[in-house]
Amino acid sequence: MIDTSPERQALADRLEAAGAIRTPAWRKAVEAVPRELFLDPGVFLPAGTLWRPVTTAGTDSAEWTRTAYSDESLVTQLDNQLTADQVPDPVPGIPTSSSTAPQLVLEMIEELEVEDGHRVLEIGTGTGYSTALMCHRLGEDNVTTIEVDPGVAARADAALETAGFSTWTVTGDGLLGLPRRAPYDRVIATCGVLRIPYTWVRQTRPGGIILATVGSLLTGTGLAKVTVGQDGTAEGRFVSHANFMQARSQAATPIAGDLSSRVAYPNNERRALVAPTELNEPMPAFLAQLAAPTAQVLRAQTSDGGALVYLFDPDRESFAELVQDGDEWLVRQGGPISLWDDVEQALRAWDGIGQPGITEVHLRVTERSHTYWIGDYPALRWDHPLC
Repeated sequence: MIDTSPERQALADRLEAAGAIRTPAWRKAVEAVPRELFLDPGVFLPAGTLWRPVTTAGTDSAEWTRTAYSDESLVTQLDNQLTADQVPDPVPGIPTSSSTAPQLVLEMIEELEVEDGHRVLEIGTGTGYSTALMCHRLGEDNVTTIEVDPGVAARADAALETAGFSTWTVTGDGLLGLPRRAPYDRVIATCGVLRIPYTWVRQTRPGGIILATVGSLLTGTGLAKVTVGQDGTAEGRFVSHANFMQARSQAATPIAGDLSSRVAYPNNERRALVAPTELNEPMPAFLAQLAAPTAQVLRAQTSDGGALVYLFDPDRESFAELVQDGDEWLVRQGGPISLWDDVEQALRAWDGIGQPGITEVHLRVTERSHTYWIGDYPALRWDHPLC
């Protein structure tokens, strides 16, 4: 087996220079844990619209080491089942498991503010690399990790054992937590969630921290950091923009079929006050999913090549269709909720107060709702009941 200690040292140097590593204990963890162990049997690298398999068995050691210690997220599974050792050539597919970019892993772990003796619950084991880092820092008995996919969990557990960590690796729905190991001092989710499940709040000690990527639009999610209070609520702020694969039980069902038939009966039509191209930027996309939390955004083209953007909200049986008209956009809306009106109101209010960043967004979690707000502005406050 090749000695990768120089690569681990170099990775730690880069992460420290980037500000992702801020404390010596986490640097020691990065230097000690071989990332390549957690990528077996291989990864998929992007190849145009396809994914090229790169395996431990079929790649020379130098190339494999370069891949393992790159600063990128590495896809380890496609379509909930396919691993790199199962195909010889590039294939299409949707990534469903990955090894997150080391910089994001360490930024999140540092944000947890762990102390010696803390008990951590990790939602989404994935490859097990971040689990191993936490085991090195806190001890294997203080780390509990849950993975919904049995195959992914088995590979992670084997890699953790190889690395010398016999931690609590559980196969199950992480949204339910693991009550028998509670209470926890820290909860960290490495998958995206629509809302922070109240089960996590209930299983966290007062004063404990929950860190999770929250949001419904892939490009509009944010990393929330909330502290659990004595009263059973949790409150905090968003600390950055971040994207993770959605928890499988919460993944939206794609809108299929003839889109034009879904927007055939609008209630109204007007000029849009905000262009939907704003949603290409992280903060407007984040605000849009607060204003229309159960909507999906789809992009298409008219028959003559013009731009089309749709918002569909199946839960509330509403839609908005935006069609580019020169430098302007026309919006047609139907159903009981005027989706684009709500999005526009949020974006115009945000623009009116100087476009504050995501760190100005507060979040309060109770047993019945999530409440988000920026300052004291009524137009920038959203209450989302928990169903």
